[in-house]
Amino acid sequence: MDCQRKCGKMRRNIVHVGSGQLTYEIREIVEVANELAEFGVDITWENIGDPVAKGESIPSWIKEIIADLVSRDNTYGYVATRGVSKTQQFLADCVNQRGGTQITRDDIVFFNGLGDAVAKIFGFLKREARVIGPSPAYSTHSSAEAAHSGYKHLTYELDPKNGWIPDLEDMENKVKYNDAIAGILIINPDNPTGAVYSRDVLEKIVDIARRHRLFVICDEIYSHIVYDDTATVHLSEVIGEVPGMALRGISKEYPWPGGRCGWIEVYNQNSYPMFRQYIQSIVNAKMLEVCSTSLPQHSIPLVMGHPNYKGHLKTRREMFSQRADEAYQALQNIKGISVIKPKGAFYMSVLFDDGALNNLQSLPIEDDRIRRYTEGKVDNVEVDKRFVYYLLAATGICVVPLTGFCCTRKGFRITLLETDDTKRHWTFKTVAESIQGYLDSH
Repeated sequence: MDCQRKCGKMRRNIVHVGSGQLTYEIREIVEVANELAEFGVDITWENIGDPVAKGESIPSWIKEIIADLVSRDNTYGYVATRGVSKTQQFLADCVNQRGGTQITRDDIVFFNGLGDAVAKIFGFLKREARVIGPSPAYSTHSSAEAAHSGYKHLTYELDPKNGWIPDLEDMENKVKYNDAIAGILIINPDNPTGAVYSRDVLEKIVDIARRHRLFVICDEIYSHIVYDDTATVHLSEVIGEVPGMALRGISKEYPWPGGRCGWIEVYNQNSYPMFRQYIQSIVNAKMLEVCSTSLPQHSIPLVMGHPNYKGHLKTRREMFSQRADEAYQALQNIKGISVIKPKGAFYMSVLFDDGALNNLQSLPIEDDRIRRYTEGKVDNVEVDKRFVYYLLAATGICVVPLTGFCCTRKGFRITLLETDDTKRHWTFKTVAESIQGYLDSH
């Protein structure tokens, strides 16, 4: 026993087998940015999708609704585990009005944000059952799925030559030859690429799930941020009799990311006993917490049912569409990269051409302390992460490397969230100049 203490060993290994898979590059790069800030670098945060942090104002009519709810005693208490019944019914009615698969209010389950939902969706899935997801992947999904299994996340390719649309042949082959795969994850509109999937693409994915007896998870958190010249549908409209769920929330729509309010819409759970048991296990896990935060749930029928809400969504779609045009125009003509203009959400991924990056490239950094710090950070990192570190040190612009999204392709993600027109134009222009300078450096 004394020897074990001296060697630093505990009686039992207490570390979860999947702990090493829990990575979140979107937040991890903040540590580097904060250290550079201590050197005096002025940071421009382009790493995270928080519209409020980037200056978006919440409409006064939404604030008035929230303020009124705060004054009501019932918004301070517990609610039912699945959610506020009136809000559940409102959301179920919204689903049913689309056509397609019909649901009841009991098919709506609330969580403290979609991060909470994702943790339970994968945490209560049998360890041997895998869910295949897109690459590039959104880190919350890919890390949670990998952690539950203890292995690297399984992925199908998004094809940049086809607007970042899923490579359906790749998906089909991986599903066909790996019987551990029990589900397919899609993100529509997509994070980090801004791609939007057509009805035809969604129907083909659902057909793969139907033929191989899988369930489907569709993250639809950006479903109402689809630019006006693009057509898509909700999963409920195409899923037919296949079991599945859509993930929704208010963080990107109101926007109210700090409200931590998300929910799942479950489809066809009563037609598949095993799927029903799986969903019940998620509800039971939520029951141990009693319920999710009450006040944001109470707000949903009042905000989404308000006469101003459709116009609010339209204004934001037009705003992000214009910014996507700005970003695309700034970057499209640079040799050595590929840029696909986003069609939804508020992100854009920039892809470096094969062989464009190497371990000798750099950007000029005047401050010797910052230069030495950066040089110490870029040893043995992916070449796109090397670029991201130099961009951060030289300009203060904090983006996320594409290899941080469970992806072998080299590039980075930038947001379309900056509300200050001058700052946003400077950001896109500086990124463009930095890419050119970096590629020309060696």
